[in-house]
Amino acid sequence: MQFGQVIELLETPQSQPKIFELQLEVLFEDNFMAAIHKPAGFSVSGNAYKTIYNALPFNLKKSTESDALPWPTPLHRLDNQTSGILLIAKTKTAQIALGNQFEYHTIQKKYCAIVIGETLSNGKIKTPIEDKIAETGFEIVTVVNSLRYEHLSLLNVFPKTGRTHQIRIHLASINHPIFGDKLYLEEKMLHKGKGLFLCANEISFLHPKTSEEINLKIEIPHKFESLLLREQKRWRNYQKS
Repeated sequence: MQFGQVIELLETPQSQPKIFELQLEVLFEDNFMAAIHKPAGFSVSGNAYKTIYNALPFNLKKSTESDALPWPTPLHRLDNQTSGILLIAKTKTAQIALGNQFEYHTIQKKYCAIVIGETLSNGKIKTPIEDKIAETGFEIVTVVNSLRYEHLSLLNVFPKTGRTHQIRIHLASINHPIFGDKLYLEEKMLHKGKGLFLCANEISFLHPKTSEEINLKIEIPHKFESLLLREQKRWRNYQKS
């Protein structure tokens, strides 16, 4: 090697994962970042082929910025069975800036969840997870009667920290596990075939380039409303019989 020589690294198709052609709903996209609606039943990343990570190039345009990432990269996790808003970095600058917002907890996230039982008041849960600080706030949206579970509660949930399974662990710790949670719900209480009733439905953050405040929202999944209506109807019909 001689002084002044330029070494050029060429990216080959073999060095990239195979693209998974899954159609995703893109909620926001520009040259720096994107936000997609992650469906339930897919892992964000991992060794499997059918991941959200592998589906991103099929849905997003490649950035033309000089620090463009070779592959759009998710900035946080959503569990396999959790649906909702997922932020994606398309440049190194965006990856660092948004990563810092997550690290310093300045990104505001709201989830909706259906839990078993009647929650009597809004509250905060601060139980440590794996000896690390963890905090989750929640507020009651509605409570319905249920023949099998006595009550089901629809909650808005606000995780301040981002520990693995934090919302699921915290709600189970106050005896209000999330409906359909195979990990933290007793098997006899499971309702097979409906999945986990947890959705990341709102997020607020500062744009990594312009610092403009961005707020993204999606509707509560249809299956949430259907479950509550069905349980309430069954209870009323039982009372009439």
